[in-house]
Amino acid sequence: MNTNLTGRLRNTPLPQHKGLLPLFEAVVNSIHAVGAGEGDATRGEIQIDIERLAQTDLTLDDASSRRGAPPLAPISGFRIVDNGVGFDAANMTSFETLDSDHKAAHGCRGVGRLLWLKAFECVTVASVFRTGRQRARRRQFHFTAGQGIRNIDLRDARANETPHTVVHLQGFFQSYREKSAKTARAIANSLFEHCLWYFVRDGGVPSIVICDGDETIDLVDVYDSYLLGGAQRETLDIKGHPFVITHVKLKTSAVTQPVIAWCAASRVIENEPLSGKLPGLHGKLQDGEGDFTYACYVTSPWLDQHVRPERIGFDIPESSDDLFGSASPGRAEIREALLAAAANYLAPWLTQTRQASRDRVERFVTHRAPRYRPILPHIDQDRLSVPPDISDRDLDLLLHRELANVEHSLIAEGHDIMQFASSETTERYRQRLAGYIAKADDIKQSDLANYVFHRKTILDILAQALKRGEDGRFAREEVIHELFMPMGKSSEEVHAEHGNLWLLDERLTFHSYLASDKPLQSMPITDCVSGRKPDLCALKVFDRPMLMADGAHGPLASLVVVELKRPMRNDAVAGEDKDPVEQAIGYLVRIRAGSVTTPGGRPIPGAASLPGFCYVVCDITRSVVQRCQMLQLSETMDGMGFFGYNSHFKTYIEVISYDRLLQSAYERNRAFFDRLGLPSGGHPAT
Repeated sequence: MNTNLTGRLRNTPLPQHKGLLPLFEAVVNSIHAVGAGEGDATRGEIQIDIERLAQTDLTLDDASSRRGAPPLAPISGFRIVDNGVGFDAANMTSFETLDSDHKAAHGCRGVGRLLWLKAFECVTVASVFRTGRQRARRRQFHFTAGQGIRNIDLRDARANETPHTVVHLQGFFQSYREKSAKTARAIANSLFEHCLWYFVRDGGVPSIVICDGDETIDLVDVYDSYLLGGAQRETLDIKGHPFVITHVKLKTSAVTQPVIAWCAASRVIENEPLSGKLPGLHGKLQDGEGDFTYACYVTSPWLDQHVRPERIGFDIPESSDDLFGSASPGRAEIREALLAAAANYLAPWLTQTRQASRDRVERFVTHRAPRYRPILPHIDQDRLSVPPDISDRDLDLLLHRELANVEHSLIAEGHDIMQFASSETTERYRQRLAGYIAKADDIKQSDLANYVFHRKTILDILAQALKRGEDGRFAREEVIHELFMPMGKSSEEVHAEHGNLWLLDERLTFHSYLASDKPLQSMPITDCVSGRKPDLCALKVFDRPMLMADGAHGPLASLVVVELKRPMRNDAVAGEDKDPVEQAIGYLVRIRAGSVTTPGGRPIPGAASLPGFCYVVCDITRSVVQRCQMLQLSETMDGMGFFGYNSHFKTYIEVISYDRLLQSAYERNRAFFDRLGLPSGGHPAT
């Protein structure tokens, strides 16, 4: 059968982001060549010279140019020199034979040299070799896509020449060059990661040096910058196939994410991220020697057999088909065994990170989101193994997804719970029903916890808003107002949950109509034509008959007017414009005079004399005290407010300081805060 090199190259894939893979293959060949010689492989030497174009590409946008340094000239090729056995007759015959099995024992497929021509225009090989005791010979040739192997020259070597090989990769194609690493350091790091297996194996590794002009990088130094301590190996049997795992601790300065390195032919073929696949493993771990990132290198004859010829992936299904007792492991089975081995190796460190994860979740739930506490027992603890430095936002999203999953499973169980299977015992059904009810109760507790925590948050925000700002001034009235109810809105436009009238009085939460900073003339409960805007105005109508003892009847309706003032305001004087109490009463009078009706327009008996409740929330400054005294209001026992009833206007009046408002709201909710473990000892405004 004839072989068409051009067609074979066309059918050989090489992704553009893997443009350095041909270089790595050449270096691996050099490692094999050194290992094939006599003596210690660690005495071998490999040098990689980076060649660049003579003219600097001024349009190149690389890291060095952004730092202000001159841009690096584009890479034109690489020159790899080793002191291995060289291109003797056997190696040359193998090179000339596609799909050669000459180095099958090393996992090689005989197609690595095809990758050279995928990314480079031409390859020149010059090699000195020795056969037995014969005189050293020199073989040189060119290798191109269009002509294959050409210009073969074989002659005696000079007397002083020793075995060595020079592989010259020339004409780096732009499409690959632009997607590849450009600095010597980046290339050295990538080459080390590709060949790390050789550094941790028992046989050792030759000296490998990368030269880029005046810069020289020894991969031994890269090894020292990567690895923390030695490697540890173990062998697993997966469906009768041996897999060797090498556990490696990499320095976090070099690698940040834990990985499974799937290897074949003594090369790293794929790196699979490990973060999130092992509970407690999210990134770096802490060791007595320093922080490290875990990597698991796995090798096996099975992987060697199933690596793709181009060594860019594996032909292994994700799961094996055990229907007919297949002895072939799938990737999922291999991964499961690897994860178990990794978990066992990392157990001492994962215990620490799992505890840190639990502490992080506990702090967040306690101080930021207590609504999740009731459902925590229903979440798999492994799913709560989060990075200790996870943000509040991401943790909240994670817990919300878990809450949704719990609610979803509850709905599914709810449909099944009423089905009493014929084979099910009564006791078993009772247990199943009890479990369902317990989970449902926890979900309801979560909703209640969210409601209570909302209140705690509003109180803390209000307390913060009452403090003097960095400019020495207090918050404007509008800031305080928005916490009670969005301004310019009514209960017809805003859902009741968006208001926080409970800050003042729990009973205000239940109303028939509520307006916030809206003109009186726009309110459907009165025909008043005034454009004045009370801060808060509420109408409460009992439009359903009420059964009262002894024939008594409760009021059909009541009006509430609330005035909010800027903290520490001290300019109250007589008159509606400056006296907040007179201002609230004025609104009440105007509403009554406008023939009060229900929000639906129905008349209310005795609307002209509806019971009124006027609340003024402000700081008890000297001018406010004077106005309260002039209006004959009584001071509260704690000195933090005034109250009274004005029979002429038929209204109850209460002036409440912000401190008393906060303290009262905290006290009313203290039992709930304590139940959730929330701090509630006094308010933070003082």
